[in-house]
Amino acid sequence: MSGTGGTPRMDPVLAAMAEKAAASGLAPLHTITPDEARERVRAGNAACSGGPAVHSVEDAAVPVDGAEIGARIYRPEPGSARGTLVYFHGGGWVTGDLDYSDELCRHLAHDARCTVVSVDYRLAPEHPFPTPFDDARRALAWAAGHVAGGGPLGVGGDSAGGNLAAACALDARDRGGPPLAFQLLVYPVTDHDFTRGSYAGQADGFPIGAAAMRWFWDRYVPDPAARDDPRAAPLRAADLAGLPPAHVVVAGHDPLHDEGVAYAERLRAAGVPATLRDHADLVHGFFRLTGAVPAARSAVRELSGVVEFMLSGMVETSSNAAYH
Repeated sequence: MSGTGGTPRMDPVLAAMAEKAAASGLAPLHTITPDEARERVRAGNAACSGGPAVHSVEDAAVPVDGAEIGARIYRPEPGSARGTLVYFHGGGWVTGDLDYSDELCRHLAHDARCTVVSVDYRLAPEHPFPTPFDDARRALAWAAGHVAGGGPLGVGGDSAGGNLAAACALDARDRGGPPLAFQLLVYPVTDHDFTRGSYAGQADGFPIGAAAMRWFWDRYVPDPAARDDPRAAPLRAADLAGLPPAHVVVAGHDPLHDEGVAYAERLRAAGVPATLRDHADLVHGFFRLTGAVPAARSAVRELSGVVEFMLSGMVETSSNAAYH
């Protein structure tokens, strides 16, 4: 799907939400300050349905370069964990926190029966590129040493978090570890090309459009010349061979649609097992709308099933799931 005129109609519940948002008179995201944007995103947590109870939720401190960042560890019932997933929240590298992805992490821990380590990496513009990426890769290494216990380890995230997850997978390949069993990339940012078809078709998209994405990039990587770095734009990596199997989720009504599809296609071309799930009638960030959108709730259940399936075949073969 091109993300242009051929895009199927938006889910009717989402369409009503988009219409209401357009009539609200709320200032566009790209016209407000980062602190105001963070408050707005925090208010959006109310659109989540809350998620299931899990066996335990523990906050932890992760040492990074000259500082500490927070992490939240979600554990399923003792003895049931099939592996560990390190997860990075979305929010355009500028907004978001541990509460942003709390519901999804609970579902993944409970439904997919894995330990989830959610990472509170530092945010731009106070901490521009490469600090969020560096925090992410150090948190991944910390989780490998302190949580995973030698079992299967995956990395994942949504939107900007999907960007960090993809970049961490590249970094782990190039550094020789930690070995990763899979990567979960949910409507990921993989490039900075604003001329793609989905950017044109969803320029005024709900809840984010082209102007908002430009605003995020300007704060995360202010120097346009630095944006070709694969740690910022994984799609720009010269070679994707040797990466762990991937599951890529995209939404039809999302300016990021086409770059997510392009990343899945490049992974496959490089010989990496990659599945692509295109929710053609949904929007960017739909996993945070489960309290109002039935299709989003169904998508969460589906995603948990995918993660459980990816881990189920790796418990016995985790030694073969690493890089070679």
